[in-house]
Amino acid sequence: MADRPTLQLLVSGPAKRDIAAILDWSLQEFGEDAAERYDALIRQALLNIRANPERPGAQYRKELAEGVLVYHLRHSRERARTRLGTVRNPRHFVIYRLRGQAVEILRLLHDAREIQRHLPPPGTPEQT
Repeated sequence: MADRPTLQLLVSGPAKRDIAAILDWSLQEFGEDAAERYDALIRQALLNIRANPERPGAQYRKELAEGVLVYHLRHSRERARTRLGTVRNPRHFVIYRLRGQAVEILRLLHDAREIQRHLPPPGTPEQT
């Protein structure tokens, strides 16, 4: 069996802003330790997606756009254990798609949000 080529991870501008906002909110609401745990969880989820974009827990969401996948952070929770423990109840989705030899992270959104409202219309270039 041939090894899978290493995929590049491309994080869009909106996704970078999402991550910063999530970590800032976590810091303000729950403190430094919680923000560190959530940061570790986000990083682990991105590594998991990069290693296998179609991993268990990933779902194609054609109603959002062709080729778009959604992965809830809870699926990476146990792999994101830190000296401070794990995030008990992660509440965010990673929205992404494959683009050639890359995984493009489009957004990280709270699971209570209507995802479609926060994605650009199909065919619109991503803002970086």
